[in-house]
Amino acid sequence: MILIKLGGSIITNKEKPLSARRKTIDNLTKSLKKIKEPIVIIHGGGSYGHYWSVKYDMHTKERKYDLRGVAIVKNSMIELNKIILDSFLKNRLNPYCLPPTDFMTRNKPITKKVKEVEKISKSGLIPVTFGDALWYGQNKTFILSGDKIMTHFAKILKPKLCIFALNEDGVYSDLKSKKLIHELKGERPSISENKMDVTGGMTRKIEEASKIAKMGMNVFFVNGNKPERIVKAVKNRKFEGTVFRGK
Repeated sequence: MILIKLGGSIITNKEKPLSARRKTIDNLTKSLKKIKEPIVIIHGGGSYGHYWSVKYDMHTKERKYDLRGVAIVKNSMIELNKIILDSFLKNRLNPYCLPPTDFMTRNKPITKKVKEVEKISKSGLIPVTFGDALWYGQNKTFILSGDKIMTHFAKILKPKLCIFALNEDGVYSDLKSKKLIHELKGERPSISENKMDVTGGMTRKIEEASKIAKMGMNVFFVNGNKPERIVKAVKNRKFEGTVFRGK
């Protein structure tokens, strides 16, 4: 089974609120058809969920956030998720919408429910879930990032490999020259933040990828604008991007 995260920066235009990159989504979907193994898809919020999260000052910490903001974030993520599901259907794939509330209780994954996700993927359906605003209890809510879902799923499902599709070629040792780091084994490079990404931008992705690699799984960072690189990573062909080697 392959676990794939479609980053918010690749499926939306982060500089323009509430704008999906529909052509890019379609190109990604077409490439996913070439993968002949069970896959699970997680997607970020980009200019949908993240835009509203910033506007209402919502974060991953459980707090009493503005309930209007909670409602709007959830609604925007459903809207973005529908765009992705429609692209799957248009390209003759069979997506299975899986809101995080189906497998989370507060901020903890429900192991039995997550294991069911693997069964769904092996049936021929493609589970598609996403980062979201979630109820915690005691009138508190929080933002569950798609990156965090990757770690939850990896820990329980032990996929063959994990892939993060980004709007960059991978992790750079230097942002100005864009010198690519091809392989990481526990190192943690410093990355500048995207001020709009309340879930931590590239830093959060590196943190979660490092956790997954420590569990023994390889994690690939690829450029989602060149979706054939996802297929190459899965098929173990010449890989272009950054790989976190599983220990």
